[in-house]
Amino acid sequence: MATALNYRHLYYFWVVAKEGGMARAADHLGMAVQTVSAQVRALEQSLGHALFKPAGRGIALTEAGVAAMAHAEQIFQLGEQLPAAVREAATGQGLRLRVGISDGLPKLVARQLLQPALAGAPIRLLCHEDEFDRLLADLALHRLDLVLSDRPAAANPNLRLYSHPLGQAPLAWFAPAALVRAARSPFPACLAEMPLLLPTGHVAVRSRIDQWFERQGLRPRIGGEFEDSALLVAFGRSGMGAFPVSQWSCEELRKDRSLRSIGETPDLVEHFYLISAERRIQHPLVQQLLQARH
Repeated sequence: MATALNYRHLYYFWVVAKEGGMARAADHLGMAVQTVSAQVRALEQSLGHALFKPAGRGIALTEAGVAAMAHAEQIFQLGEQLPAAVREAATGQGLRLRVGISDGLPKLVARQLLQPALAGAPIRLLCHEDEFDRLLADLALHRLDLVLSDRPAAANPNLRLYSHPLGQAPLAWFAPAALVRAARSPFPACLAEMPLLLPTGHVAVRSRIDQWFERQGLRPRIGGEFEDSALLVAFGRSGMGAFPVSQWSCEELRKDRSLRSIGETPDLVEHFYLISAERRIQHPLVQQLLQARH
């Protein structure tokens, strides 16, 4: 019969690995270095493999240690989440969903992608917007339950992230009414007559927009470039220039009397992804969103 795992020993190992050494871990735990070292040795003896090896003046994880650390991360991060999960369930606050939203993803699209999770039982939605790579790091550390983005995560065996296509939508173009009245050419040639507001290059669809202009033989006059999609739309509404948006965002803009819908580009498509991390037990709302893919 296998010996039961001593989770106290595993916890000390986890702290040593996170702190990068026995001395720093002992300081963090408020214990003697010898005590921490003894706890880690006891874990190694029970598992039958060394978890650390000498590395210069310090220590590093062995291959067995890397595998142990991956499991310890999941175990203790779930443990850190347990009090909040129990408190929220007991007080009727609803299931918590922590979402990372890539700064290049249109905000109205993000709302639509999350709608299947919002339509059921009450939930507590926590949205965090940041750069794509930072969000992936938080997801890998289980600080987020999912990331919504306009691009898939690059293959990285160390992160163990999975990109799920949620759907795609062609771009539509809007312009202030005054610019539309002054234009002499039909769409898409009229885009060369107006100042254009475009996403910056960190947004996945930007390169496709540039390629589309080349195919159309158009030389755009760029009046502004924006990392934030909501800011781009806000300046477009102010009259600064014409701009593209996902068709999933069009309904609200068509209600704005200061804007005109000037054309659609079905061959210019924006893609949307839900990125999840490897977990033994997947968040039920993440599963719900994947089942409701567009």
